[in-house]
Amino acid sequence: MSRKIRLPLGAAVLVLNAVQWVVSEAVAAAAWTSPPYSYATNYISDLGVPKCGTHYQGRTICSPDHALMNTSFIVQGILFATGVVLLAATLLSGRARRVVIALAGAHAVGFLLVGLFHGSPDGPGYSLALHVAGASIAILCANTIVILAGSLKSLQLPRAYRVFSIAVGALGLLSEAFVGVSASTAGIFERGGVYSWLLWSVVTGVSLLVGQTRRATEAKMPENVPA
Repeated sequence: MSRKIRLPLGAAVLVLNAVQWVVSEAVAAAAWTSPPYSYATNYISDLGVPKCGTHYQGRTICSPDHALMNTSFIVQGILFATGVVLLAATLLSGRARRVVIALAGAHAVGFLLVGLFHGSPDGPGYSLALHVAGASIAILCANTIVILAGSLKSLQLPRAYRVFSIAVGALGLLSEAFVGVSASTAGIFERGGVYSWLLWSVVTGVSLLVGQTRRATEAKMPENVPA
C-alpha cells in the first residue's frame, strides 16, 4: 500500500472511529430510561452491562442497548489501532514506529477485553478484573500515543498541533487519575480520559485530510506562464 493511500486512509479511519463511538454512546445512553443514564455519574462501561437491574457501587444499571455499546468498544479498539498503525507506517521509522504500533496493538487488545468482559460484579470473578485491566491498558496506551504524536520532533509538525497533542494526552491521563475521587463526577473524569484521544483523532484526521486535499489541488494547478 502506497503512502498516498495509507495517509488519507489512516486519517479517515480515525475520524470514522470517533464518530461511531459518540453516536453509539449517545444511542445507548438514550435507551437507558430507568433510572436515566447520567454522563456525569455513570461510567461508560455501564452502557455495556447486559443484565438489567444490576446494582454496583451505588448505581442501578439497566442498558437495553448493551450489545450496541459492547460492539462499539471492540470496533473502537480495532479502528483506532488501524488508523494509528497506518499513520505510523507512513510517517515514522525505526524504534518510534515500533513503539507506536505496539501501543496501538495493546490498545486494541484492551478494548477487545472491555467489549467481551463487562464492568459488572455479575458473572465470574475474573470478568470484572479483565474488564478493568483492559480499560486501563487501552486508556493508558491511547493517551500515550497522543502525547508521542506531539513530542516526536522527527515528525516536524506545527507547534500548535504539538502543544495540542501533548496537552490533550496529558489531560486525558490526569483526568483518568481523578475518576475515583467522587461518585458524582466519576463519569465526567472517565470521559476526560477517553474523549481526549477521540478529540485528537478528529483533529488529526481532519487536518491530514484537508492537507492532503490542498496538496492535491495545488499539484493540479497549472503553472503561470509569463507572456
